[in-house]
Amino acid sequence: MKSVIFMAALAAALGGCATRESGSVYGKHETGREQTVRFGTVDAVREVTIAGSQSGIGAVGGGVTGGIAGSTVGQGRGSSAAAVVGAVAGGVAGAALEESATRKNGLEITVRLDNGDLRAIVQENDTTFKAGDRVRLLTAGGITRVTPQ
Repeated sequence: MKSVIFMAALAAALGGCATRESGSVYGKHETGREQTVRFGTVDAVREVTIAGSQSGIGAVGGGVTGGIAGSTVGQGRGSSAAAVVGAVAGGVAGAALEESATRKNGLEITVRLDNGDLRAIVQENDTTFKAGDRVRLLTAGGITRVTPQ
């Protein structure tokens, strides 16, 4: 029962690790900030994968769960050894689960700005772009988003 409660808490924590690398999703801290606007034309679009997070929450959660599960195997030293093996295996599995659960489909959008410069921006795949589309590049705080014009 403890491990079920723990896994539910872990899932809730991982849900809070969502990234904001989208062209249309803004965090609270981004509101009210001035953005530089540039215009251009999409030169190319390529599908990419945005790697998931490695915050350590998955590894810790998996390690604790594996350790608890392993400690129920055997008695005495066998139980202790099983707890260690379970913790290590659970930690590895938890880290892999966290990365997989937070991985996203993305786009690498290459834009030829109106001044002739080329820029490539990677963001979540939440808007369809194709070569020849007119777009806006919005830049603030070192982050650039591509949005339809």
